[in-house]
Amino acid sequence: SVWVMLESVIINSRQHVGLQKVSALAGRFRSSIGPIKNYKFIQDEVSRESVLVCSCFRIIENLEPTCAVGQLVYETVQAHHKGYRSGSGCLLFLAGAWSRTALDCLQRGIAVTHIIKAMSEGIDICLDVCKKSSVLFKDIAVMHKRTATPRDLGLQLSEEAITDASQEAANVHDKCLNMSGQRRVKLSRHFYEAKSEMLSSALLPDLLELPDVAVLADSLSHGCEDAMKLAVEAVQMLSKMNQQDISDPSFDISKVQTCVLPGLPEDCACVVEGCVFLLSDEQARVAHRIKQQPLKVALVTGDLSQTYRHLGFKSLSGVGVCEHLDLSASSKEDEWLEKVVNRLLNLKVNLILTAGLASQKVIQHCCRHHILVVEKVNSSVLRIIASSTGAVPVSYATQLAEPCVGNGINVEIWRDLSSYERESSTAVNISNGRNGGLVTAVITSCIHGKLQALEDQFWACAYRLHHALKDRALLPGAGGTEVLCVHQLQKQAEYHRVEDSKTGSAANLYRGLVLQLMADGLIDYISAVMVSTGRFSAAEARTIVSKQLQDFHKDEIIAGRFLESRREDAVFSAGKPDEALTVKIYDNLSVKQEAWRKALDLVFLVLQTDAEIITGTGQRAEENLMRL
Repeated sequence: SVWVMLESVIINSRQHVGLQKVSALAGRFRSSIGPIKNYKFIQDEVSRESVLVCSCFRIIENLEPTCAVGQLVYETVQAHHKGYRSGSGCLLFLAGAWSRTALDCLQRGIAVTHIIKAMSEGIDICLDVCKKSSVLFKDIAVMHKRTATPRDLGLQLSEEAITDASQEAANVHDKCLNMSGQRRVKLSRHFYEAKSEMLSSALLPDLLELPDVAVLADSLSHGCEDAMKLAVEAVQMLSKMNQQDISDPSFDISKVQTCVLPGLPEDCACVVEGCVFLLSDEQARVAHRIKQQPLKVALVTGDLSQTYRHLGFKSLSGVGVCEHLDLSASSKEDEWLEKVVNRLLNLKVNLILTAGLASQKVIQHCCRHHILVVEKVNSSVLRIIASSTGAVPVSYATQLAEPCVGNGINVEIWRDLSSYERESSTAVNISNGRNGGLVTAVITSCIHGKLQALEDQFWACAYRLHHALKDRALLPGAGGTEVLCVHQLQKQAEYHRVEDSKTGSAANLYRGLVLQLMADGLIDYISAVMVSTGRFSAAEARTIVSKQLQDFHKDEIIAGRFLESRREDAVFSAGKPDEALTVKIYDNLSVKQEAWRKALDLVFLVLQTDAEIITGTGQRAEENLMRL
């Protein structure tokens, strides 16, 4: 187990154990970052069952933490993945790199308070760089218009040197438009405010135009072209269904769900209107009976079983525990089941959707009365169906009443899969045929173990588009933003060293050292991403990055230099001069910022916990220590 192996790399078990574990754990996942990720098998030592994974999050999810630090790392990565679906590898890698920064500082005798203060300054510098180097949608749209001469654009950008980093995005935009001085680009992740802009009426239409979603998709696919194609189809389909203005697209991720179909080739993947679900043979017979007719629907937010209790449920006080075997348990379940089925029949419900699981007895009894039960429906899907049908979701089926039942939903047989000898042989499409509907991305593969990874890739691409359209800005990718962060960190570190020589203050010396070590962590990250492409060794990657930083310091080139110049295009392609990239690579602004914040928060939490455990808190503070 990875968690067991951590113990073997601890240098000193009495000092800073947590930081060492975070660093060691991050090192185990070094190969899980970058554009090319290898599939890995994880086998359960007890059951001998195995699972095929390739992402950092799925690897951690399938391992059982055996220590507090492991659990903390897992919960941090899980929380980030839930909200962003990408960037978990970056988070874990930088948490490990910056844990080593903290360890190095502690070994040099720097106090914990000084480390935290200096590293906080470092992350503020990086976040400020993100804000200033972000590329607004307006700029992307203009640059895309000029792709008829991409080489000229690349040379122009790579040769344009600037001295003030706070004016980078504005200067690039002015160069592209050849209208320097006519307006100011606001350096934030938000769209510009018309009140603060001086725009001529002749230029207004071009400046308001946003880049096509397909252009953003190419820049954000990160090697997952097929998954991104599905995400683009979902955006376009939702826009068409909702009659959305194509000049101002948005992507409501809550209106998208996935359905995995093993046995079909991967090129059968598609996006369809409505909600697609797999049914068993017994459920499929019910679906055939009620298909293509308006149905009454009931929505349940929990499990459809007699034993289910909602989160936070408290049993009645004063109820004792029976010491004898309760022989009436089955009769209670039968009584509950009869009550639920009778209620559904009285309300003339044909379809019941539940966010949780349904007991096999419930499904069987409902099928006998031609009531279709669909399990594991996303909560967001339930809310949208409730809004469009007038249904009121309930926690328990026994709460159903006439006002809770919705109308106007349809079930259609989408595809018969019986020829593939599947347990679930039929896929049905549930829709309401109204605006504000839902779409389903159908994920297919002949390899059952790949379905989870393919589904994760789709969600990663979908969330990248969602956050891009929400932020209205992107960051230079392929290491461009990280290079500028390293440049600014090193520049500030040198400033503190100079100030220390003048004032003799040790605080500035500490800050300069910490900032330099944080910059080294980012250099390590860039190098690891390059190695993951399979085109460079670790030594070659670091040499290339060091050379770029030297040029960067000499010329004060903009952050985009790392990607825009023809030389670096060739580096990140197959290594041949004539295979330069024609599509620029971008990263999400909010995703990268949040991954960096969470990485440093994790380091701070472990660092401060280590400090309290090592130094001791005395008997008076034992109760507070237990809270850790």
